[in-house]
Amino acid sequence: MTLRALVLCGNGTNCEIETAHAVRLAGADEVNILSVWELVAGHDTLDAYQLLCLPGGFLDGDHLGSARAGAFRFAHGRPAAGRDPIRVQLDRLLDAGGAIIGICNGFQLLVKLGLLPTRAWEPRVTLTHNLNGRFEDRWVTLQADPESPCIFTRGIGSIDLPVRHGEGRLVALDDAVRDTIRDGHLAPLVYIDPATGAPTEAYPLNPNGSPGGVAALCDPTGRIFGLMPHPEAFAHYTNHPRWTRDFLEGPPDNEEGAGILLFRNAVDWLRRNHG
Repeated sequence: MTLRALVLCGNGTNCEIETAHAVRLAGADEVNILSVWELVAGHDTLDAYQLLCLPGGFLDGDHLGSARAGAFRFAHGRPAAGRDPIRVQLDRLLDAGGAIIGICNGFQLLVKLGLLPTRAWEPRVTLTHNLNGRFEDRWVTLQADPESPCIFTRGIGSIDLPVRHGEGRLVALDDAVRDTIRDGHLAPLVYIDPATGAPTEAYPLNPNGSPGGVAALCDPTGRIFGLMPHPEAFAHYTNHPRWTRDFLEGPPDNEEGAGILLFRNAVDWLRRNHG
């Protein structure tokens, strides 16, 4: 199978080139970057792809709150004559066994669309302002849940990744949603204290104050995945701030950054299981 991935860009996204590079390193056969407006105009369709990447940035300037204006366009926007709305194309991609990753602003878009933690098309959680009230740009340590259905985090233990966001604190709208996330292991990555390995809400190890240290969500199929940290920003070992200390005797045999693992997991899973 030819594995094709699409990275959507436009209206304030700013990580599309790095994301496309990471997916290529992960082994996708073809990776295209497409503007949201080109998709709406019918210059391409999601039907041609197995993996959709929603990159970070500030979609529509985050007017009305992070990704809210973008979510309205995705769910209700009118496409060019004879073209299916993006929402319909998203449903078809997922019904065909495809996968979606939303990174930072892309994660905010997925929750505002109501695709996480379940594909309800009605928001049941939100990502709101960091508890300290300011933008955070720092590296964090995360732990993957081995019981999560997430296809992106399989085989990953702890991983260091950078965050850069002002609205990353996850808030569930009611107790039932929190139970769904907990019982279904739908929080595949949590912020941890690297000294103890325990999930943390303490700043700055948890940069936004997300309860339980939740840094990511997936849906019950494991194929819709959103996370606040940026895996595409750890594509090479020299991206890590400690690389000069950790590799005093020379570069590692594999110079790839750990962030590529999340994309490779999805690419490999799709090759085995799509369709």
